[in-house]
Amino acid sequence: MGALLGSACLLAGVVVGCQKTTGGTVVPPSPTAASTTPQPSFDPVEPVPGVETTLPHHIPPNALACFPSPTGGGRLTVAGVADRVAPRLTVSLPDGWSSVVGTGDTASTLTGPDGMSGAVTIAATTLEPGGAFLKYAVDMHDSRPGAKFTVAAAQFCGYSSQQLTGTFHGPAGTFDFADRLTHVWTNTKNYLVAIQLQGPAGAPGFDAAKSTLMQEFAVAIP
Repeated sequence: MGALLGSACLLAGVVVGCQKTTGGTVVPPSPTAASTTPQPSFDPVEPVPGVETTLPHHIPPNALACFPSPTGGGRLTVAGVADRVAPRLTVSLPDGWSSVVGTGDTASTLTGPDGMSGAVTIAATTLEPGGAFLKYAVDMHDSRPGAKFTVAAAQFCGYSSQQLTGTFHGPAGTFDFADRLTHVWTNTKNYLVAIQLQGPAGAPGFDAAKSTLMQEFAVAIP
């Protein structure tokens, strides 16, 4: 897939948020360079990994739109937000992790052992899948300094979905992270769902937690 545009470097023909990409790995610009970069439009100029061609149709009330079989273990946990028309999710939580109901677009905050943590967000978006994925990747650099990541397509149940895997610099050193992004349409709005995992580099159990949290999840539409 070349430079993997899910890294959010090429938007509408303008280099944004990255100085270069090699094999899908993002290297962010210096603060000085970033300050002079034009604002992106989030209209992808090349195919974005994980984008599925979908034909939205009317969904019956409280429809179970997707219910894949769990493959990575864990225990099933419901995640939803106050928005009455937002999709409700059933995700797999790793053994030994806890989940607390969040606020706003954050459906759940997750806490695991060895400094690991995560979150489930469900946010309305006016963007199509490719643009929503690119915007997420660009915005991520504001919250994850020095982020470098690769992107893999991860479609399921007809939804556009991708997985971001990489590292960033935190106050206590280098952190590993993995995010699963899924674009979900409903009868009224589009939503970008993000399941996030992070932990200190080399944390025991990170790979196992990643296998559980990043697997496919159930989607119900109110």
